[in-house]
Amino acid sequence: MPDETPPFPIVEVAIEPNSEADHERLAAALAELAAEDTSFQFSRDQESGQTIMKGASESHLEDRLDRLVQAYRIDARIGAPQVAFRERATERVDHVYTHKRQSGGKSQFASIRLVVEPNEPDSGYVFRAQIAEGALPSEYLQGVEKGIEGVLTSGVVAGFPVVDVKVSLVDAKYHSVDSSALAFEIAARACFREALQKAKSILLEPIMKVEVITPDDHARFILSDLCRRRAQIAHRDTRNNALIIDAMVPLMNMFGYAKDLRAMSAGSATFTMRFDHYAVAPPMDSGDHPPFRPAIGMRA
Repeated sequence: MPDETPPFPIVEVAIEPNSEADHERLAAALAELAAEDTSFQFSRDQESGQTIMKGASESHLEDRLDRLVQAYRIDARIGAPQVAFRERATERVDHVYTHKRQSGGKSQFASIRLVVEPNEPDSGYVFRAQIAEGALPSEYLQGVEKGIEGVLTSGVVAGFPVVDVKVSLVDAKYHSVDSSALAFEIAARACFREALQKAKSILLEPIMKVEVITPDDHARFILSDLCRRRAQIAHRDTRNNALIIDAMVPLMNMFGYAKDLRAMSAGSATFTMRFDHYAVAPPMDSGDHPPFRPAIGMRA
């Protein structure tokens, strides 16, 4: 698929080795691939246990999968490509959570109050400790930050990374005996997740800038197909008996487009595609809603 590389992964695919030996080789191979290519990443899904490969495009991941098979001789099942969505809070929420455990073993106690609010687009994550200096031991504060950061990688809507959010610690209570960094980490994780749910978090999807060049006699079919893919046609221009179409199209509707375009135009049309921006994804009750992770159907 012709495309330009965005500065971060926007496509992902699950990979499941077929043997324990392949598991070990896969970890080493992925580390090597990531070291030589900053736009390629991988992680392990906490719920499914699957390894998730993340890349700049469908073709980018296909190339890495080919290398795993051909160069590293790894036998594995591969999932269908998935869009790397993001999650973002849309409202300000003031939330209190108390973690208390007294049954069996050492007692645990930590209580925190977080204010969670949307940050400006593309401004990232910001944490602020707005409590009096010395009001919370530094190791407990570190536990709070660790707990929040643990949620950032897997949000509350569909398990995708949380972006553009401000989190302020505005109050905290601890016990001289029962509190610990771990207790505050647990409290922060739970408090942040509950706050994100109350903050009406939404999914964001990558939108691609697509240019299609097609002979006039295929233009009607190609325009109709782009509209079916939720394209916003920005510009059309005729040049030398060819139509040039500029459009914004959600990435989730562009998988397999190269093959479809060849079929619609008898191989005479071409296209280029590059990442442009993230936008709000369709609501979950629409026919175009994205699949939830980790529901990735594996194929041999």
